Amino acid sequence: MIAVDMDGTLLGQDGCVSPRNLTALHTAERGGIEVVVATGRRHCYAMRQLRGLGLREENALVSSNGTVTRTIGARLLDRTLMPSATAQWLCQHIEEFRNALVVTFDMVGSDGEDARGALVVEHLDELNDSIGKWMAANEPYIAHVVPIENALQTESPIQMMLCGTIERMRRAEARLLEHPGVSAVGVNPQEHKPNAEIALHRTEYPERNLSIVDILPAGCSKGAALLRLAAGRGIDAEEILAIGDNWNDLSMLDVAGRKVLMGNAPEDLQELAKTRGWTIGRHHHQDGVADAIEAVLSERLSITR
Repeated sequence: MIAVDMDGTLLGQDGCVSPRNLTALHTAERGGIEVVVATGRRHCYAMRQLRGLGLREENALVSSNGTVTRTIGARLLDRTLMPSATAQWLCQHIEEFRNALVVTFDMVGSDGEDARGALVVEHLDELNDSIGKWMAANEPYIAHVVPIENALQTESPIQMMLCGTIERMRRAEARLLEHPGVSAVGVNPQEHKPNAEIALHRTEYPERNLSIVDILPAGCSKGAALLRLAAGRGIDAEEILAIGDNWNDLSMLDVAGRKVLMGNAPEDLQELAKTRGWTIGRHHHQDGVADAIEAVLSERLSITR
């Protein structure tokens, strides 16, 4: 199995999958390797780039950092919801950062599309400043609800996220972690809180001074979703190649037998990768995904000979 992140990994600087990366994915599929896309994007938003690439309809797409797994053809395989009551106390706990908050609901239909209300915000200005392009691209799905708790009365979300500058989001993460029910999916598993209700995942883009803190139900991560999927397919963790570029990929890189961190990853994450002996590949605009896949396919070929 090959598990590959999207943004900063599979997608180039133009936001598209390069011909060489796509050829590598198709070659792996023909060789009997299952290709899994694992992304922080929700299913609908990921499919904007994946639709029409000729990937198998039954391939898995792990979305929202591991809370939902569907096939590319939109068949639901796995999903974890955040209890509404938990989401409501979180809104109170992060009062200072509510203007940076987006709540996500799983409203994917059989065609893979969302409906308006899949994304709910209370404030627009801060989010338009920090993730303006994303807000514009997702306008058809965004509902403006004041107070945001009203959206949580009858539905349970799959994900909440905070977006802003790196410094502000690190303060938001610290504020969240003050609560005993919130745990970070971080570098050291021993730091995790055993009775946590919520798991945090951080993604940082230093060149844009942008950070996203994803707030997920406890136990959810790309790595956990990948292990459940692989077990259902009869695939051992040692048979997984994981390719990623950011902190929210750490869990799947940890569990995979073979790990490749993209050369465009944050410097502190690259330093961690070096201490763990992981492979650091080329940048996403240099077809680093294709490099990693071609290396594995070449090794398989030499073994069969």
